[in-house]
Amino acid sequence: MNWISNYVRPKINAIFSKKDTPENLWQKCPNCGMMLFHREVKDALCVCNGCGHHMLIPPKERLLNLFDGGIYSRIDYEDVIEDPLNFKDTKKYTDRIKETRKKTGEKDAMLLTVGDIGRLKVTVAVQNFLFMGGSMGMSVGNSIIAGVNNCIKFKTPFVMFAAAGGARMQESILSLMQMPRSTVAIQSLREAKLPYVVVLTNPTTGGVTASYAMLGDITIAEPNALICFAGPRVIEQTIGEKLPDGFQKSEYLFDHGMIDMVTSRDKIRDQLILLLHILMKKPRAIRGDIKKDIDEINS
Repeated sequence: MNWISNYVRPKINAIFSKKDTPENLWQKCPNCGMMLFHREVKDALCVCNGCGHHMLIPPKERLLNLFDGGIYSRIDYEDVIEDPLNFKDTKKYTDRIKETRKKTGEKDAMLLTVGDIGRLKVTVAVQNFLFMGGSMGMSVGNSIIAGVNNCIKFKTPFVMFAAAGGARMQESILSLMQMPRSTVAIQSLREAKLPYVVVLTNPTTGGVTASYAMLGDITIAEPNALICFAGPRVIEQTIGEKLPDGFQKSEYLFDHGMIDMVTSRDKIRDQLILLLHILMKKPRAIRGDIKKDIDEINS
């Protein structure tokens, strides 16, 4: 037995092979299977360079690319009782909450922010699908109400990026109560004559679609996003028929008048700048002015 070649050399190689080797440099597009370099994915806002598939984008990355200079402030909202029903399935609800908070670094499924978009102050809520599927619970209801209150107080439009699997089952009827709560909140926004624009992302389903996600003055959707109350598989099993191709996807809903436009992720910011300035009856800054302001902020 050669002690140096069989023992010492493998140990040395193992030590040096661990140094500074980044993990997950590549990821596979779930739609076309193309291998994508992680930096290219980030630069493309998590859109596949091959087929244009819109993958899940972390809320903070979306916000950095949405606000002028990537600068925004978080808005706090009222905390809720974490486990009002003492719910337990395969594990305790409190344990699920703790695990998800540790994984995402967020207290719940909605990020509520305010900042400038095209030099116009805007309140923006982004639903985090990584937080228990973006499920709507009492905390999400509180965040929407806090967002509406902020809009009314400072006279800003409200932009909602929806992404959810529906209501949170662990909060049962208390989660379903957020549907009328959010609807009433949006109505108060309308009475204050402030715009409410919704951007539907993949997926937006269940009670979220049946409430605040479909109440926008203007409704935008990202390409090929699943938007529905009950999913296609459930409907097919219920009616016993095969559904049309693309049923409940963004393009299908646009063709049937359910949404106003389908916009790719890299064009959503410009689209919002145009729409919000029109709805707020504000003169739109030219691109050069916006770039100058951003350069001044970053300098």
